[in-house]
Amino acid sequence: MYKLNKELIFLVLVNLLTINSGYAYLEINAPPINLNVHYDNGIGTSEASSQGVVEKATLNDMALLRPGEVLEVVPGLVVTQHSGEGKANQYFLRGYNLDHGTDFASFLDGVPVNMPTNAHGQGYCDINYLIPELVDHIDYRKGPYFTDSGDFSSAGSAHIQYQNSLNHNIANITLGSFGFERFLFAGSTQLQFNNQESIFGNSGPILLGAVDITRNNGPWAVKEDLQRNNLLLRLSDGSSLNGWSIDGVVYNASWNSTDQVPLALINSGQLGRYSSLDPTDGGNTDRQIVSGEWHDIDKNGYIKITTYLEHYNLQLWSNFSFYELRPSTGDQFEQVENRNFVGGNIIKGWNNSLFNFDSTNEIGLQLREDNIHVNLLNTQARIPFETVSNDRVNETSLGLYLQNMTVWNNWFRSLVGLREDSLIINMTSYSQAQNSGSSFNSKFSPKASFIFGPWNSTELFFNLGKGFHSNDARGVIDKVDPTTGNASVAVPALVGSSGKEIGLRTEVIQNLQSSIAFWTLDSDSEIVYNADSDIGSSSPNAASKRYGVEWNNHWITNDQLFIDADLAWTHARYAINNANGETGDLIPNAVGKVALLRATCHNFYGWSAGLETRFVGPSPLIQDGSLMAPSSLVTNLRLNYAISNKVTASIDILNLFNTKYYDIAYQQDYQISPTSPVVPNGVTVHPGEPLQFRVTLKFNY
Repeated sequence: MYKLNKELIFLVLVNLLTINSGYAYLEINAPPINLNVHYDNGIGTSEASSQGVVEKATLNDMALLRPGEVLEVVPGLVVTQHSGEGKANQYFLRGYNLDHGTDFASFLDGVPVNMPTNAHGQGYCDINYLIPELVDHIDYRKGPYFTDSGDFSSAGSAHIQYQNSLNHNIANITLGSFGFERFLFAGSTQLQFNNQESIFGNSGPILLGAVDITRNNGPWAVKEDLQRNNLLLRLSDGSSLNGWSIDGVVYNASWNSTDQVPLALINSGQLGRYSSLDPTDGGNTDRQIVSGEWHDIDKNGYIKITTYLEHYNLQLWSNFSFYELRPSTGDQFEQVENRNFVGGNIIKGWNNSLFNFDSTNEIGLQLREDNIHVNLLNTQARIPFETVSNDRVNETSLGLYLQNMTVWNNWFRSLVGLREDSLIINMTSYSQAQNSGSSFNSKFSPKASFIFGPWNSTELFFNLGKGFHSNDARGVIDKVDPTTGNASVAVPALVGSSGKEIGLRTEVIQNLQSSIAFWTLDSDSEIVYNADSDIGSSSPNAASKRYGVEWNNHWITNDQLFIDADLAWTHARYAINNANGETGDLIPNAVGKVALLRATCHNFYGWSAGLETRFVGPSPLIQDGSLMAPSSLVTNLRLNYAISNKVTASIDILNLFNTKYYDIAYQQDYQISPTSPVVPNGVTVHPGEPLQFRVTLKFNY
């Protein structure tokens, strides 16, 4: 019988809790071999072949149009925008139009980014306050197989972790096309108090601070006038074995939006490609976050506690149908949200034995309380003239899980978990008293992973599990549609999903890390975004079935050249033909093909470069497939030159070949003027941005 010694258990626990923000388990192998600072190959530490860790060096080589594109290091994930850059991105993964984040959970330093019952859309994930230069690593997962993953994680999740300290202080100045300006100042220092050592035996805690200021007009005929300000302070002490950190974030942004416009008007020349039909669309948002984390690991087990408190505001003006609903005023509407939420996680693990086999048991408790005031107003040029809905919502979510990881021999280990989630909703409607009410719902989610190997640096994975997403409280509670007065159809508070995956991860070819995953994912209900002001947020559609394959490769050709090649193919359909009262079974905006080719070259006579080409395949806009969104192929390039040890110049060339493409396309009824006819089954698009340059001077001191 293969047995683990306590020292090896201890080392692996340290490795796993350093990589993963949510859990740890025992492993029969030494910590994984890191052939470079870009990726963790995951041999011996992963639960699924579609799971991985991306290190900070990868981001240094990427030319980013927007902060949210950091998440595109997750293979197969696409990040776009259908409005102004201060608004949450659009996300696409595994055949899901995730809208602004539903079914993909994101966390920054342990704080959840997704917003349930958001003014604009369920699971709204605004990651624009991310500072890419501070990212230490990103731990990503796909599928509902992970016991510590709860709401919004059926398709996947990403845990983004900042660094505790910087190797050197940073002063970056960036100027670019279309009035782009960015100023980043960041640094860290070790604090000493009366020459006393800290309780962790070092000189004292580390203070890290960053200020990130961005201004941008974009290519739009109506200047975007993006004003984004971001402040981060972190105080931390200790090590990966035991320590703590406290974070403070202050963020605000304002912008003008060029929302999607009719494709027919662009094609006919009646409207410029980057023009708008309502120049008063836009938004404001701000958030303030205080969070903390404490962890302790020894050979007997581990404990980790995280907590967070956040205040959040959103004010958003949009107009997607122009004059169809209200010819006299236009169809602009305002979505307003004021939210406070608090929560935290407690994770406790024990190393023991199960039937004389080495085993780790883990229990986790996750709690979140949201207090939300959410309004929907009809407006004209940002001036409100009618209240559609005005609601106060309290949501309490509680997740409890238990999992066991057991090493049965030197080529097989298992991880089995049980998860129970409960959601309590209380809503008071100030505009329609009959829409006040409460709801309680719970969901049980078993999960299991079976890992065989490694043999010749190769592992085989079998994963299965159930997951869920929550629905907007208004869809759960409302008895009457706030606009029409018709009876509303209630939806469940929690909607289940079920997934399976078979995968292989290997490094049998030296310096080539490869993985392949064959997966299925069924959802009891799709969530779709409704662009009409009589709804103004998301609503459910019929059940769906998806299956697909993903093939990811990272090749280290030598010390200077790294190449990534990722392919993802998905078959997505509604479970029942002619669902939702529409002909056909295609799921609108379900992207079926995504491919990436990325090459980075380092230390070539002071130069380094990163070239990335991403293909996004066509997608249906309507269930019968009679309207399709075209594919896109976009290339970005970053060139760096080390002027000295302390000064580097870089240039980002975004959309290198000036490709004309669309970030998003929708099937949409609309009316372009008060007197023009309604266009049924029209297509509206948000164009992708054209060729542009951004030059950065980086000072290290």
